[in-house]
Amino acid sequence: MVQELFIIKRIKEGDIATFETLFKSVYTPLLLYSAGITGRRDVSEEIIQDLFYYIWKERESLQIMHSLKGYLYRSVKNRSLQYLEHEKVDERFKGRNEVWGYDSRPDGQEMLELRELEEILKKSMTKMPRRRVEIFRMHRFENKKYTEIAEALSLSVKTIEAEITKALKTIRKEIELHTELL
Repeated sequence: MVQELFIIKRIKEGDIATFETLFKSVYTPLLLYSAGITGRRDVSEEIIQDLFYYIWKERESLQIMHSLKGYLYRSVKNRSLQYLEHEKVDERFKGRNEVWGYDSRPDGQEMLELRELEEILKKSMTKMPRRRVEIFRMHRFENKKYTEIAEALSLSVKTIEAEITKALKTIRKEIELHTELL
């Protein structure tokens, strides 16, 4: 317990070597634990990497009152269960489309609406700052996660979240203006 408190203290102080040592020492057991829940190694790797990214990012305000090991395992368990719940919702939604006979191919009217929406999107993007457009493109068109964008552009995840929110607000306004004209 004292050793764990020392590790937490060192990480809060920004000691990257201690952080890396902790990561290397618990990575494999946490990976096996998560993979046992999710059934997918690739997903489990991402869960653990996201957890450690969060720990490092929030290290100064992190509140681990009891066991560090317990905190890590509990966090991995919760994130793994959240993944499974998300998968269950996706499967349920996919199943409804098949049961209700939805066809995923757009018809002529839908194609026209899609083109209209693309034009609105292009127009909206011309009204945004260059960095916001770049962030929006990376997220929506390249399917990058906030953490990947933040790392690539050397920005915080909170900045990425704020820029995406502002971009979506601009697009919504443009859609409202367009629908008012109809």
